[in-house]
Amino acid sequence: MTRYAKPTSLDEALALLGEAPWRIVAGGTDFYPALGNRPIRENILDINGLAGLRGIGETEDYWLIGARTTWTDIANSDLPPAFDALKQAAREVGSVQIQNVATIAGNLCNASPAADGVPALLALDAVVELRSGNARRSPKLADFVLGNRRTAMRDGEMVTGIRIPRASGAGRSAFVKLGARRYLVISIAMAAARLVVTDGRIEQAAIAVGACSATAARLTGVETALIGRPVDGSLANAVRSAPVTELSPIDDVRGSTAYRLEAAREIAARAVCLAAGLTPESMAA
Repeated sequence: MTRYAKPTSLDEALALLGEAPWRIVAGGTDFYPALGNRPIRENILDINGLAGLRGIGETEDYWLIGARTTWTDIANSDLPPAFDALKQAAREVGSVQIQNVATIAGNLCNASPAADGVPALLALDAVVELRSGNARRSPKLADFVLGNRRTAMRDGEMVTGIRIPRASGAGRSAFVKLGARRYLVISIAMAAARLVVTDGRIEQAAIAVGACSATAARLTGVETALIGRPVDGSLANAVRSAPVTELSPIDDVRGSTAYRLEAAREIAARAVCLAAGLTPESMAA
């Protein structure tokens, strides 16, 4: 017989997780559609009673986004310009109705290669907070999402929040998504860029692309190519010509391997230019 529980404290939730396998559900925007007409055969742990897991706070060392924080919460939050890519991505997660209930932790735990929130979080050097009944750990996001529908979460664990280091709150960022239509679409490719510019030159660069490999990935070759460059019309071509060996796109109904690779270069270039505050004309090939 399946069980349903809605704990009202984190300690209660962690105790239940230590007893038996549970499917953790918050917004349920991935879980319930995937069921189709099939009955629920898993124990359901509804964490919507855990008020402390929703919202955005900060300390001297980091910002903390609670696991239950919705994409609408994020889009409407008062955060530095380095978070603009994440806020833009928040507005691309399904419809407004989905954004109102879907959570940031659910987006990560679902581990889709096309999860809209992941590239922006990678560009912010995000760390995932994991708790179990007797342990805590905080892997980097890049080490948490392992592949299509696979994460590093262990039995008895749950995500309690996502941390953004203070140092990663510097600069400005932008997010660009390519799909077959403007809204309500799964990405063909998407890119997030965060830049720190000092005296007209790029001092720091964090560039990530999603939907073009089993997991979203930082483009270290592109980042290296941008360091020290002046903020001018040469940026777009610098991105287009830099190595992107981290990407391994596939052929599917949304696009071919070759198209996805070309698209990834182009939208990464656009994201960089937007983060640098350049005009659309500066993005031309």
